[in-house]
Amino acid sequence: MLQWDVIGDADRRVLSDPRRLQSVRRISGGPLPDDAFDRVAMLVRKLVDAPIGAVCLVDAERQVLSGQTGVPDPLASAREMPLTHSFSRHVVAAGAMLAVPDVRDDPRMRDNPVIEEIGAIAYAGAPITDSDGLIVGALCAVDQEPRVWTPSEVALLSELAEVCSSEVCLRIARAAADEARRTAESAHRQLELLADLTESLAATMDMDEAMRRLGGIVTATLADWCVVAVAENPGGPALVTATHRDPARAADMSRLTELATDARADLRAMLLAAQRAGRPVRPSGIPSRISDAEVAAITDRAGFGTSMIVPILSPVRRRPIGAVLLVNRPDRETFTAAEERTAAEVGRRAGLAVENSRLYREQRHMAEVLQRSLLTELPSIPGIELHARYLPAQDGAAVGGDWYDAFAQPDGSVMVAVGDVSGHDIEAAATMGQLRNLVRGDAYGRDEEPGSLLTDLDRTLTGLRVPASATAVLARVRRSVSGYKVSFANAGHPPPLLLQPDGSVQVWWVPPEPLLGLPPRDESRTTARRWVPPGSTLILYTDGLVEDREQLLDDGIARLTAVLTANAGRPPDELCTRLLAMAPRRSDDIALLLVHLT
Repeated sequence: MLQWDVIGDADRRVLSDPRRLQSVRRISGGPLPDDAFDRVAMLVRKLVDAPIGAVCLVDAERQVLSGQTGVPDPLASAREMPLTHSFSRHVVAAGAMLAVPDVRDDPRMRDNPVIEEIGAIAYAGAPITDSDGLIVGALCAVDQEPRVWTPSEVALLSELAEVCSSEVCLRIARAAADEARRTAESAHRQLELLADLTESLAATMDMDEAMRRLGGIVTATLADWCVVAVAENPGGPALVTATHRDPARAADMSRLTELATDARADLRAMLLAAQRAGRPVRPSGIPSRISDAEVAAITDRAGFGTSMIVPILSPVRRRPIGAVLLVNRPDRETFTAAEERTAAEVGRRAGLAVENSRLYREQRHMAEVLQRSLLTELPSIPGIELHARYLPAQDGAAVGGDWYDAFAQPDGSVMVAVGDVSGHDIEAAATMGQLRNLVRGDAYGRDEEPGSLLTDLDRTLTGLRVPASATAVLARVRRSVSGYKVSFANAGHPPPLLLQPDGSVQVWWVPPEPLLGLPPRDESRTTARRWVPPGSTLILYTDGLVEDREQLLDDGIARLTAVLTANAGRPPDELCTRLLAMAPRRSDDIALLLVHLT
């Protein structure tokens, strides 16, 4: 270490100049041989006829022999020495060439230990400068006897020092370019990380999945492993997930997730640290403060070196709602200032994702409540069991235009219907409510067949200018002496299915007719009729159950038929569950109505 007691305040200020030190750091390769500077030192030895030649770079605490010849060991092997051993620091401090015949007579140098250690007596040093003219060191010649340095020797040293200065400037320029490139690459990596994080978090509204994605992205570039904890309500339960860059640590991270969820004291300490600071903090001694022995063992295997706790900040509530613990292995460097800034931005974007997920859940819940309020509460009718299910689309507003309905007529018959207004959003749900009520109002108390009822409904929709475009099946179920008579009309809807008592399935295909809400046609809609034995189940459904972008309607109906056949003996409510389980990915909502005729 630098001993300031032998260096004056003026020299101290020069040696500690930040710009000068930055240049020294950029050109100094440390205590390693430097072929270019070694050759210059050899030229000094030959041309000046001195036993020792050296290229010395001087920082605030030491002198590095970047090039040398004739220096005895151990200094030659170490290639560096403290400033107490440096003659060249006086060149830096003086800002000019120094030629000293006998350093024992110079009050600045006479106490230098190298006089005894290597027999240094005469010293001549010429300044080596950077591109800004700052002196970074000296090219020097050392003799072991008193010597008067001639003007030609001084001039030669100065010229060779100029060569060294040119090499220094080139190295500084290359180092600056390399540093700028590394900075740009680091900035690019950080921007890529933030872009990937934003895109990944925006692609899901599921909190668990969002936190897993967050862990995967930050461990890909920013840290070796991490623990993400989110507690939306102060003092409430926290959602925790742990991720490691090394796939071999997946089991440890899964176990750490379980343990961290239960280790409330350790988890609360991490959250409190983030909440108090409101910015990234770099705690020390975390491993020693972990109270759970198994957690401590896992973190030890994962590698606990430098760490940083980053708050997850809510942009709505403007307070920390969680934290990310970023950890690097002991063999990695500490987090840089740029990485800390990136980590802070990760926390902000994670907070936005948490709030988006929370708002989405709240809106979805309200939408589902609205949707179910618009759907019919099925009546209890002797001899007929009614079972219905509604599932919203997995994407979107959790509401849609699918609906089902059933009600008893004054004459004892039962009307059942399933329909699908195009769209699965709030507007579709509102239109669905209007259409369902129009179907009820138009059909109740009338004994016409379903085809006539739908024809009248077309006129009503047009006359009232209801902006509806929908498919539907409307059916009337009447008792007969030996079973049931079912008459139905189909307005562009998937065909009803009938599961018969023997387990066979009928698909009630009929010639296609237009959707509801289109301009009325001259001819009336048709009514189809079927006789149904007791013990049968009529299945009405919307296309979300059987159709998606990758599956044709016919293929979906074939699968639906197979599921019905395989589960023919099951109770209707359980049969509903089995049918919904066979649905493809729910890009559309689903309405399902089972009419079991006993």
